[in-house]
Amino acid sequence: MEYSFREIEKKWQKFWADNKTFKVDIDSNKPKYYVLDMFPYPSGAGLHVGHPLGYIASDIFTRFKKLKGFNVLHPMGYDAFGLPAEQYAIQTGQHPAITTDQNTKRYRGQLDRIGFAYDWSRELRTCDADYYKWTQWIFMKLFDAWYNNDTNKAEPISKLVSMFEAHGTGNVKAACDEDVRSFTAAEWKLFGEEQQQKELLKYRLTYLSESVVNWCPALGTVLANDEVIGGFSERGGHPVEQKKMKQWSMRISAYAERLLNGLDTIDWPEPVREMQRNWIGKSVGALLRFELMSAPENEHGLMELDAHHDVDPETYLSAGVDKIEVFTTRLDTVYGVTFLVLAPEHELVEKITTPGQKADIEAYIAKTKQKSERDRMADVKTVSGAFTGAYAINPLSGEKVQVWIADYVLAGYGTGAVMAVPSGDERDYRFAKHFNLPIVQILDSQILDETADATKEGKYVNSGMINGMTYAEAMKALVEKIEADGSGKAKTNYRMRDAIFARQRYWGEPVPVFFKNGLPYLIDENDLPLVLPDVDKYLPTETGEPPLARAANWKYKNEFEYEHSTMPGWAGSSWYWYRYMDAKNENVFASTEAIDYWKDVDLYIGGSEHATGHLLYSRFWNKVLKDLGYVKEEEPFKKLINQGMIQGRSNFVYRIIGTNKFVSYGLRKDYDTQALHVDVNIVTNDVLDLDKFKNLSPDYVNAEFILEDGKYICGHEVEKMSKSKYNVVSPDDIIDQYGADTLRMYEMFLGPLEQSKPWNTNGISGVYNFLRKFWNLFYNEQGNFFVSNEEPTKAELKALHKIIQKVQEDVERFSFNTSVSSYMICVNELTALKCNKKTILEPLVIALSPYAPHITEELWVLLGNEAGSIIHTSFPEFKAEYLVEDAFDYPISINGKVKTKLNLPLTLEAADVEKAVLESSDVAKYLDGKTPKKVIVVKGRIVNVVL
Repeated sequence: MEYSFREIEKKWQKFWADNKTFKVDIDSNKPKYYVLDMFPYPSGAGLHVGHPLGYIASDIFTRFKKLKGFNVLHPMGYDAFGLPAEQYAIQTGQHPAITTDQNTKRYRGQLDRIGFAYDWSRELRTCDADYYKWTQWIFMKLFDAWYNNDTNKAEPISKLVSMFEAHGTGNVKAACDEDVRSFTAAEWKLFGEEQQQKELLKYRLTYLSESVVNWCPALGTVLANDEVIGGFSERGGHPVEQKKMKQWSMRISAYAERLLNGLDTIDWPEPVREMQRNWIGKSVGALLRFELMSAPENEHGLMELDAHHDVDPETYLSAGVDKIEVFTTRLDTVYGVTFLVLAPEHELVEKITTPGQKADIEAYIAKTKQKSERDRMADVKTVSGAFTGAYAINPLSGEKVQVWIADYVLAGYGTGAVMAVPSGDERDYRFAKHFNLPIVQILDSQILDETADATKEGKYVNSGMINGMTYAEAMKALVEKIEADGSGKAKTNYRMRDAIFARQRYWGEPVPVFFKNGLPYLIDENDLPLVLPDVDKYLPTETGEPPLARAANWKYKNEFEYEHSTMPGWAGSSWYWYRYMDAKNENVFASTEAIDYWKDVDLYIGGSEHATGHLLYSRFWNKVLKDLGYVKEEEPFKKLINQGMIQGRSNFVYRIIGTNKFVSYGLRKDYDTQALHVDVNIVTNDVLDLDKFKNLSPDYVNAEFILEDGKYICGHEVEKMSKSKYNVVSPDDIIDQYGADTLRMYEMFLGPLEQSKPWNTNGISGVYNFLRKFWNLFYNEQGNFFVSNEEPTKAELKALHKIIQKVQEDVERFSFNTSVSSYMICVNELTALKCNKKTILEPLVIALSPYAPHITEELWVLLGNEAGSIIHTSFPEFKAEYLVEDAFDYPISINGKVKTKLNLPLTLEAADVEKAVLESSDVAKYLDGKTPKKVIVVKGRIVNVVL
């Protein structure tokens, strides 16, 4: 009987849906296992064959763990807010909810056709109000929390208020803004509500502050760093500039140390962990304060000092002037500081710039705004900057140093200022040489690393109090000095900045905040969800307000203005795994019972491109929820696997220039040709379907072809899958032609899960033929289903238990590609043995079911099992004794050359093996009547007869 995959797959997909086969409930009698895919953003293009790679791997693992007795949660949903849907709405006027719904249904249909064991009763969309209600609720909990450095955890803001009421700021050690004020309990009580709320906003985990952002005027929104490429928006290629805006931020920096330490407790790919370590960027050093100088006046007003002007620092230090704070890991180099550099956005730049330098500074700042932070960080060769005209005093040497601005310093990193040591830093050296600034040698050899001993590898010179000291001695002495005189302190710094949590877009979660007297307040929890309002256009207002400002009569209690920015795209994905645990609960984001049972994600599969975005923010939110007592686990994802990319395999045709004639690949060098991409879906094994090609375009209707052996052979190249390269392959097309089980197995067969590999349909027929061969094991030559109850042979049992062992080992170590090869070997062996034994084929069906669920469900029922799903049975038990060899094919060598083989029991001793060899008629013909001089037997390996 023919393997009718279309009917079989449709039948079982309907069965699973009708019977809710994969629905999962809490079952305390089984161990839990939580498998999660990074959920997709549903685009209008639908899935291509690269998208399901990770989903197929997680589905195989899910089905395997179910067969091994685990209660497995394997859900799916959609990250449905985002810029693409909004841009489409701007272009067409169609509400983003409509296109998102259409795209989601398209994805769902494609996912169903692949046969995933998802519990669809838990499906979620981040754009549904009953979901983002809880995203808003979590935002409120962050707003109502602060980070207590004494307890090293987030706590309710009410506790901070109680501390202020009892002791003022005296006993408070908090992660907070730099400009918090000190006050007593009495002073706090005298503050009015407005002043108290202003102070509390400096401590909240979610707060408003002025930040430098990537502003895209054309899109009317702030963009994340990873949405900006080369100074232009990733979407649309519009110019992006640096702009100061009041933005919502989240105090992720408070969790820097915990985020860093947590990386050692989770089973993640080392490159991802290293990316997060670098992003967090822990540095141990000191904070140093350089006091600014005021310049002397003359008849022209404020005079700019030059590097050689003789000024007494004590005379010209202004009382109470601002100080420039810098963070350094090399306090021992302070005597080599010859200038300071501020970020162009630094708050002091405007204040300290002298009139004569104002034009240069403004021009430089305008130029800097055209670069993204990423571009500024990446450009290590360009030397540029501008002098403010201001000077500062080195707190240890007393020397005056110029204050410059340069775009390689970022306002959000450290203090937004650096002390430049040209003799010890290449970048500072190039800057000093370019602008003719002083360079002071502070060592008699080279700058020492942190482990160097200055007395052995070089001595400090021109370095005041630390001359002749070792590195350790110098650092200790300098820290003691700056802490004693108040010019600085020891400090641990982190490169990671607080996360901006606002976008000037429409299609995102509304922020549950209203404003009273310019200050933010939370709406009442009973008023959640704050539903996204309708607007007449999805563009900013004419005055530059975000699109939500267009909403008519949209005010809290008809009086107070709502926040008009929406949450960023990462908001809904920073906690979604908890909602899957209890997706329909209307009272809490997930019940205590569900959280206690499912706990955390055991296996998470998704892309490494989210290392410093989603994966970092998710860990942050998880820790906050744990601190506040809502969840139990410190880390959300125990094990992470980054699947590789399936690349496109592009095909090319070769047109003879100036003609409508196309020459086959092998003949192209004989002509002057132009290579053109051609749709890979009309190419099979690099052979072009000429009729389909002619129908692609009116230009090709009258095309002529120069063929090779009657075929047009296309060229090929591995590239990223893209519509423009005509190399996008839809899983629907593969399923139509070969079936979902073939697609699933072939994607695994392409190579190791973590590696990128090209899609190549040339090999897919081999997987399809394997499934047909597997199907035929169950049918006789007359096409009838026929299996026997005969006892299996040793060879059949060996073939079965080899595959059972292999699949178990491969799935547990996520080596799915090698299992596919082993299945093929097993079926070939059983075919050669003409095996149709039920005791062999039934366990084989179960062992194959995680990879090919449709064909195995059908065969499971045909084997006489009840009309249920194979997923409710158990994975076959591996028995090692069936792999123990009791005989061996000895290679028989005559004078060192193998002539034949002889199968003998492994229990025979060497003398018995020798006797059997010499008595063998097969061996005798090679001896030609001669008596061997000796016979060498290596037991279980080889026999060599020497004549």
